[in-house]
Amino acid sequence: MSTADTTTSDSARRPPRPGVAAASAMKIAVTAAFLALLAEPSVAQTAAGQIEKARQQFEQALNMGDAEMVARMYTERAVVLPPNADMIEGREAIQNYWRSVIRAGLRNLSARSVRIDEYGGEAAREIGRFTVDAPGPRDRTGPVEGKYVIVWRKSGDEWRHDSDIWNFTAPAETEAETGTPAAPAATGTGAPSPSR
Repeated sequence: MSTADTTTSDSARRPPRPGVAAASAMKIAVTAAFLALLAEPSVAQTAAGQIEKARQQFEQALNMGDAEMVARMYTERAVVLPPNADMIEGREAIQNYWRSVIRAGLRNLSARSVRIDEYGGEAAREIGRFTVDAPGPRDRTGPVEGKYVIVWRKSGDEWRHDSDIWNFTAPAETEAETGTPAAPAATGTGAPSPSR
């Protein structure tokens, strides 16, 4: 037997040193944990993160007075259910609704999600609260608070509103009682403003 054969067969029979085996196992475990963390989707990649981003874009579009952009954030067959009004169905009717509400003076929408539940990767429900400045009698505008539910549908890579409904946290009070105006009906749609 040659010297090379002896060296190879001796090292093959020799058990690994305990410190080396433990260090190798630790490196493998740390690497696996790190790779698992990288594979975990970030908040922006999750449905909730994408919906939060889409909701912020909706707020921006509404606050800029861009009814066309607001309407593009709805599915083609979406339904909007404003308080004390008929259902508004379809993207074009929804655009007309928001256009009239914006023209009436609705502004400064601020919404906050309370919870978002995903249903099978293609649909989700968002529940939240909002504040908005709404027009009232005598050309006065006042803050209104409320709560909402949005059913979101995934359309390609984007989440869109499929159904919206909202109402108000406090019962409507008269201007004489509060000094704050109640919002008038939106013009051109037959539906009242998304405020009191």
